[in-house]
Amino acid sequence: MEIKLKKRPERPTIIEGFPGLGLVGTIAAEFLIDHLNAEQIGGFYSKKLPPIIAIHKGNVLEPFGIFYDNKNNIVILRPLAVISGVEWELADTIIKLKKMLKAREIISLEGIESGFTKEPKAFFFTTEEKKDKKLRQIGLEKLNEGMVVGLTASLLSKQPDFTFIFTETHTELPDSRSAAKMIEVLDKYLGLEVDYKPLLEKAEAFEKKLKELIGLAVKKSREKQNRETIYVG
Repeated sequence: MEIKLKKRPERPTIIEGFPGLGLVGTIAAEFLIDHLNAEQIGGFYSKKLPPIIAIHKGNVLEPFGIFYDNKNNIVILRPLAVISGVEWELADTIIKLKKMLKAREIISLEGIESGFTKEPKAFFFTTEEKKDKKLRQIGLEKLNEGMVVGLTASLLSKQPDFTFIFTETHTELPDSRSAAKMIEVLDKYLGLEVDYKPLLEKAEAFEKKLKELIGLAVKKSREKQNRETIYVG
């Protein structure tokens, strides 16, 4: 897998938000790119990756883009497609990028399954003592039990000293509420001064729309049952 860069930031923090449960990491990464006005400086390239291109504001966005926020010296990795079968290779490529840029830290964002009702909790994992202490100081609990899959599992297996941040999600659907919690955590951890409330508003609007659709489906189902009952009678 090839890495192409138009710029080479020095000692940045790298944040990866590849698709996972609830698309939490991907939503959070996209939110950061928009709100930090990060520019695309490159991407990952491989014939094993899906041929997908997006056009946004008149610009072509690569399927596995590398974005840069100069103000905070942050590199953000954001894919446009779900990955499957290349997780180990992607993990190696991310580690290679870290070495190329002499990055200070890699932060991996992931959702974990939970039955929370209102406010998702955030957890972390790292084997590095300084990061462990800092993450506890901002109110996160260390993940002591749980199952991790996909790219995050590949990175965790290879580099347990990276910073892994998890937020609870209870759905396979895109979970903006959980992503908002992720942004809140990153804001505290990195001092980004990013407002996560728009994500909460998006989550509430999505939930309202979902409830309306479910209500409509239930209504239609009942109407159908009533018609069938009348017909049988």
